[in-house]
Amino acid sequence: MTDDQRAKHVTVDGLEGEYARVELPDGTTEDWLLRDLPDGVREGDVLTVRAGDEGFELELDHEQTQQRRAHAQTQLDALNSAAPSGEIDL
Repeated sequence: MTDDQRAKHVTVDGLEGEYARVELPDGTTEDWLLRDLPDGVREGDVLTVRAGDEGFELELDHEQTQQRRAHAQTQLDALNSAAPSGEIDL
């Protein structure tokens, strides 16, 4: 099994105090201590998790983060393009 096959990606769903809510590959979430994550981690960042000799290694995956943000922006733009323009009467 190669390193890439063993690596998993998780997404930082939110930051709250000293914790980060992290979405796991199966869609569930866990709260991880922010101090255990790479410096500068932000909401929406993708982390690569690999099993290392001394536990798990976490690394910011800038490429995956950019791809996911671009995909989300494309979806948002598509939704907004279908929105009505002008005033809305209630």
